[in-house]
Amino acid sequence: MLAPLGDWPVPAVSAAVLRRSDDGAAVVARHGDADRVQELASVTKLLVAYAALVAVEEEAIALDEPAGPPGSTVRHLLAHASGVGFDDRTPSAEPGTKRIYSSAGFELLAEHVTERTGIDFPEYLTDAVLAPLGMTATELVGSAGHGARSSAADMTAFAAELLVPTLLAPETVREATGVQFPGLAGILPGYGSQRPNDWGLGFEIRDGKSPHWTGTGNSPRTVGHFGQAGTFCWVDPGADLAVVVLADRAFGDWAKPVWTELSDRVLRRLAA
Repeated sequence: MLAPLGDWPVPAVSAAVLRRSDDGAAVVARHGDADRVQELASVTKLLVAYAALVAVEEEAIALDEPAGPPGSTVRHLLAHASGVGFDDRTPSAEPGTKRIYSSAGFELLAEHVTERTGIDFPEYLTDAVLAPLGMTATELVGSAGHGARSSAADMTAFAAELLVPTLLAPETVREATGVQFPGLAGILPGYGSQRPNDWGLGFEIRDGKSPHWTGTGNSPRTVGHFGQAGTFCWVDPGADLAVVVLADRAFGDWAKPVWTELSDRVLRRLAA
């Protein structure tokens, strides 16, 4: 099923496919060196969002408390709706009016968690998410928007958590993977303007977006993220499947066809 990855124009790529079952989440296919540590780029945002949601459940922060620029909240920052730019903390739009994909917003979010908890965010991320899931090869070494490193083995553990959550309550996961601020238009990096450009709390939502980095057969409920390092992680609750891919070639035109082909291949083989 993952054999085509051997033909990708990438020096090193590792991947895993997981399926949800009555007993939890099981790995059904692997490719490459699962222990090789690679840059996650913007897939970092999934880990950071998950830690922030743990902080919400611990009542250290609240989704609708002020955070970021004036008028913005934790919810706005998680949903790329605070108005700040990709790497510029100066707002260019009023909160809740436009979907502006923003790494700066996740940096503000991490700083807010640190301020409220008194714990440096990388440490909080480790305590809240990485250690409980046994993700010992993963660390946040830079921006909370794109500065984590991980291995396919660790990200497989995280994908299993997304399929069968243990760290968050079901209602928190439902809210996080549901559309926040419906109807907002915006740019999906690498794929152009999307109307709407739906997003959850840190999770990009596929919905009817076209073009898109997932498969043509992925359900509209598919959530996840991709990164400029050639990485992606998606979970499709309609198919009870998840896919993790880590590569060491920057995202570009090479990635678009092979990512979609791989996702569709997995869905054809395994979707119920």
